[in-house]
Amino acid sequence: QVQLVESGGGLVQDGGSLRLSCAASGFDFRRYNMQWYRRSPGNQREWVAQITPGMNTAYPGSMRGRFTISRDNMKNMVYLQMSSLKPEDTAVYYCHVFIGQTHFWGQGTQVTVSS
Repeated sequence: QVQLVESGGGLVQDGGSLRLSCAASGFDFRRYNMQWYRRSPGNQREWVAQITPGMNTAYPGSMRGRFTISRDNMKNMVYLQMSSLKPEDTAVYYCHVFIGQTHFWGQGTQVTVSS
């Protein structure tokens, strides 16, 4: 079955960097767009980044230039490199794939940015 397992979260200071990883399995990874989302306390889930099988990327304006999504189609891995982190980036970050009519999510990894 489809599995997405995130890792790499943690506590970082304002202005710091982190790299999140997502290990994907149970589907033909090379065929699908992959996304990162996040949810902070009291807020709705927010789209963070997308990457296509052909390595085309997209970001919301607030994250462009600070966040970089990448993937390794040989290892079935998706990454999110985050830099210049701010306290408002504190959230649980989720890996996501949409297959057929179904959304699949990982369990999330907590990122906390201290001021």
